[in-house]
Amino acid sequence: MASSSPSSRQTKHQVFLSFRGEDTRLNFTSHLLKALKDTGLNVFFDEETLERGEQISPALSNAIMASNLSIIILSKDYASSKSCLAEISCIMDCKHTRRQIVLPIFYHVDPFDVRNLGGSFKTSFSDHESKSLDQVRRWKKAFADVGKLKGWHIEGGKFDRPETKYIKDIVEYVTKKLMNNKSSTAFEELVGIDYQKKTILKLINQKDCRVIGLWGMAGIGKTTLANVVYHEICSKYKSCWFLQNVREKIRQQGMESLRNNFVSKILNQQIDILTPSIGSAFIRERLNNKKVIVVVDDVDDPDLIDYLGVKHFGDGSKIILISRDRQVLKNGGADKIHKVNRLNEKSSLQLFSTFAFKQLNPTANFRDLSNQFVRYAQGNPLALKVLGCKLYTKSRKEWESEVDRLKEYGQPKISQILKSSFDELDELEKNLFLDIACFFKGKYKEEVEDILCSLYNACAAGPLIISMHDILEEMGKDIIRQEAIGIGNCSRLWSPNNVHQMLRYNKGNEAIKGIKLDMSQIDNLKLSPTVFENMLNLRFIHFYFPRKFGECWNNKLLADQVDIVSLPDELRYLCWECYPFKSLSSSFNPKNLVVLKLPHGDMEQLWNGDNHQDLVSLKEIDLFDCKNLRKIPSLLGAINLKSLCCRGCESLVELPCLTHLASLKSFDLHGCHNLKKIPEIPSHFHYLDLEGTGIEEVPDSIEHLIWLRQLRLSNSRVKNVSNNILKLESLNDLDLSHCPISKFPEIPKSLRRLNLSKTQIEQVSLSFDYIGILADLDMSGSSIQKLQCYISLSGSRKIPTIDVPSSILSFKSLRNLRMNHCKSLKLLLDLPPYLWRLDAHDCPSLEKVSFIQQHGFLGGAYELSMMFSNCSNLNQDSIDSIEANAMFKIGSIAEKWRGQNIFFPRASVCCFPGTEISANKFESQNVYSSLTLKIAPNVC
Repeated sequence: MASSSPSSRQTKHQVFLSFRGEDTRLNFTSHLLKALKDTGLNVFFDEETLERGEQISPALSNAIMASNLSIIILSKDYASSKSCLAEISCIMDCKHTRRQIVLPIFYHVDPFDVRNLGGSFKTSFSDHESKSLDQVRRWKKAFADVGKLKGWHIEGGKFDRPETKYIKDIVEYVTKKLMNNKSSTAFEELVGIDYQKKTILKLINQKDCRVIGLWGMAGIGKTTLANVVYHEICSKYKSCWFLQNVREKIRQQGMESLRNNFVSKILNQQIDILTPSIGSAFIRERLNNKKVIVVVDDVDDPDLIDYLGVKHFGDGSKIILISRDRQVLKNGGADKIHKVNRLNEKSSLQLFSTFAFKQLNPTANFRDLSNQFVRYAQGNPLALKVLGCKLYTKSRKEWESEVDRLKEYGQPKISQILKSSFDELDELEKNLFLDIACFFKGKYKEEVEDILCSLYNACAAGPLIISMHDILEEMGKDIIRQEAIGIGNCSRLWSPNNVHQMLRYNKGNEAIKGIKLDMSQIDNLKLSPTVFENMLNLRFIHFYFPRKFGECWNNKLLADQVDIVSLPDELRYLCWECYPFKSLSSSFNPKNLVVLKLPHGDMEQLWNGDNHQDLVSLKEIDLFDCKNLRKIPSLLGAINLKSLCCRGCESLVELPCLTHLASLKSFDLHGCHNLKKIPEIPSHFHYLDLEGTGIEEVPDSIEHLIWLRQLRLSNSRVKNVSNNILKLESLNDLDLSHCPISKFPEIPKSLRRLNLSKTQIEQVSLSFDYIGILADLDMSGSSIQKLQCYISLSGSRKIPTIDVPSSILSFKSLRNLRMNHCKSLKLLLDLPPYLWRLDAHDCPSLEKVSFIQQHGFLGGAYELSMMFSNCSNLNQDSIDSIEANAMFKIGSIAEKWRGQNIFFPRASVCCFPGTEISANKFESQNVYSSLTLKIAPNVC
């Protein structure tokens, strides 16, 4: 129970104590209260002894909300008290809504019973339910949720520690949590790093310490420590980035790509640097204006630091480098190097207990064994986590068996501790672990989850990227090396030299399950048609060039006087860049195939004929830039296909019907120059990119794509568009630019963006009913001669002078109108005043521009752009009209800005010919780059 004393104002409590008075008021709770107060903490404690009912008072509720941390002492009869349950419900609400720290103490009760509402708690809740209390369901959930939190389990009895020692640990823990409250809420499970964190923060505060190195063995907690520091101080910097797993990223994408991503992130703009150093003075100056905090994790090359350009960052910037090699940090220019130390015995025991017991201390009858495991782990956080997870919920007998196993190593190394845990996995789990270590580490889960599901029936929830600690990866690969004698007997091959030897001498056998080869690391090699014939259990082939090499290299794996190679039917994943054969083998049955990727391949077709219908497992087909591919076979059996990429397949002329592919989410035909018809696709597509195809018309069947929102046909050969496009009521973006289309049908009412630039349209007639929604119109470079309704004139090459009626252009929806390079355009009359962007650049024949009368202030944009540059024939009345419209819009913007805090730069630009600006409209003006303003008093 808890209560509050009368007060005229709400007090901010550091700790709120919730307890069952009859159980613990006169013993444990009173001792804990005294210890907390003796440390100077402000503790909210109930002085009342009476049960108050099923509702808590507003004052008590306010006290809970005003506390930083709540301690819940769960005793045998805690759940019998309605007021205690009301408190616990309020506390858990504050945990979720206010991120309040909640610390349970399981006092002479089993945490399992709390989580599952068992033991005496089952009786208490049954009693509440028998009284039909409305709050019981909420109480039960809050109570069970508390049981899932990590805390202290005080069992009592002769084998347990004295309560005074528990109280000492609890007070110390609470004090640390409150001292680091601002950052610790995001890292509640971190143990034993406070001292080292303070050390790093002191280094960061030193002005002469710009580059800080963190050094230590694998698994010691370097990245975790840097992560805590980073989150505590990143808000003080203009830009921040945590660059994780650098060594792995460089291996996958190269240093150039990594640096471009890095600099782009810092400058918040896409940057491409193609030189060894950052040569652009402009980019260096921009970096120099940035005060940044950057963490670079897993550095193994000292030259990387200069390559990333960190020396160009502005004053006050801090760079934290993480490496296993102290010399790398020295050579990389670290000003200070901190060795990340092992955890001490007390912190090790807490961390181990967090995973082994889901609480901060071991249970009494496991304390002796826990101490043994802590000694074996030697303060290594990774080893403590692995051991703790392995032993969670296991019996004492199983714990003793694990201790005996570790004793066989004498003083075991970290790798031996981890290997011991691997040995306990079942066969399926071992294979999954080894596949991740060799092939899938660092991959996006989305890329490989279907493969893992097909092999192990195991996927899913978890982070977007499949991660594995380096020390675990090394252990997995070492296990594979030790399991076989000779290259051909290894279950998985990833070393370029080993794969090259195996392929060259045809040493493969049924032991091999997967092959991964970086083809940039080998010499040219001619393949035998039977090179995979004996690999009956081969499930994974990945032959690739690293992305850092940009365009695909010349193929290294060549056909040896044959045009095909046999593939095993057990394949799940086939990724072969620059595939050298004309097609897949007709003997290959893709019944198990999940992913098929053959980018830059030489094949002309996937397989002969349409006889392969057993494709039910297939989820992805990637044929990017297969320039010789002419057709895609029937995919009738590929009912689970999610992605089909034919981008850049210049010779592709035929696609099968795809309407049955209900799971298809991604479909790319960009650049298929010889594809003349829009394929039949499922109706659920929202986006369709047919840019650069040879498609000549949009057929009547387009009406089936009822959910289509964007249709890209730019640079295609479209000449005709079916009127059925009117039926696409979701379509809001249509791009027909650079098409030879000469007649444009009516457009759907939903359309907001329309691009007709560089088309051959000479006449446009759109129903007046539809003009109320179009917001963006571009006709740059079109051949338009006659315009009805509201389509603008832009880029015309052979057009006569055209008068645009005011009744057509007086609607409010159109905000962006592009008419650049209209060489013959002479008149723009009665334009709507609501155009925030009006581009009429380089219209040398333009003589007259006028706007219809504007009324009131406009809503909408914070900026405007009116470009009439190189319009040398504009008369003075038109210039005056443009000025008046500009002033109207600027006034609207000023009205919108008034009374608001604008945190981002905005500009209003109006450009037109001439050498003078009307003084009655712009009182403050100058021909130079500065302007002096006289501001009247009390204006701001």
